Amino acid sequence: MENRRILVTGGAGFIGSNLANTLANTNDVIVVDDCFLGTPENLSSDVEFHEMSVLAEALPTDVDVVFHLAALSSYAMHEENPRIGARVNVEGFVNVAEQAQADGCQTVVYASTSSIYGSRTKPSPEEMHVAVNTGYEASKLARERYAEYFSNHYGLDTAGMRFFSVYQGYGGAEAHKGEYANVIAQFADDIANGRSPTLYGDGTQTRDFTHVDDIVRGLVAAAEHELDGIYNLGTGESYAFNTVVEMLNDEFGTKVEPEYVECPIPESVYVHDTCADPSKIRRETDWEPKIDFEEGIRRVCAQYTKEPAAVHRLQ
Repeated sequence: MENRRILVTGGAGFIGSNLANTLANTNDVIVVDDCFLGTPENLSSDVEFHEMSVLAEALPTDVDVVFHLAALSSYAMHEENPRIGARVNVEGFVNVAEQAQADGCQTVVYASTSSIYGSRTKPSPEEMHVAVNTGYEASKLARERYAEYFSNHYGLDTAGMRFFSVYQGYGGAEAHKGEYANVIAQFADDIANGRSPTLYGDGTQTRDFTHVDDIVRGLVAAAEHELDGIYNLGTGESYAFNTVVEMLNDEFGTKVEPEYVECPIPESVYVHDTCADPSKIRRETDWEPKIDFEEGIRRVCAQYTKEPAAVHRLQ
């Protein structure tokens, strides 16, 4: 993707800033972020930054492509204030898509979630039945339905990307998320600093961990191919939390034992296992994850062993 004018909402956050910085190498990139989970410090000097909400009336949507990543992105955030969660995640999406359509933008790529598949150890295809058990999941499924409306009624290309468990480590833009960062980042920071990582239950829950670099490549591929519909972005492989701790210890050369605690999320809504079926986006764009899990673990640990000054330390 080159010589395009691009808007990334939530672009100062973890995934958004990785995407914005990559695109800014060959495009004019504008970022909108309210700095709740993001910080302009994550962005390169080539990116035009606006601190504003996706609920604002005059968004810079006169662009070729919109990547809509802004969201309250966890179960806990929504349970604290379901109305705010719905406003940001649902009304914010409608506001961005409406303004983009009015300004002549034809392509909107947006963040959905794999959580709506529920707990599955087998790969989850896009066409399977989904359900919502939390406000967070409800807001993301609502996005998908509104995207379908904008596609059918206005002819927009709206690609909903169901992210699986995205990670990078505190040495990257994930640092600003703190307690909301992926468990790999949290576990690695604990082990690197001699603390016991906290695991819910018995640590047998599994996730399809996908490196942010592969997520960025998938988002760009969706825009380049003008995809319309719902797509999984995941590896198709899952690892247990216990295995993650073992692999981090092996890479660090440590023997830090985890601490097991009762899961604070009700069992009826806790997603115990996730696994993507990425065959649809592979078929339509040739996208493949390039960073296997072993390499991803090495990259996270290298942030401590090779670049200690760049690593965020939780107090």
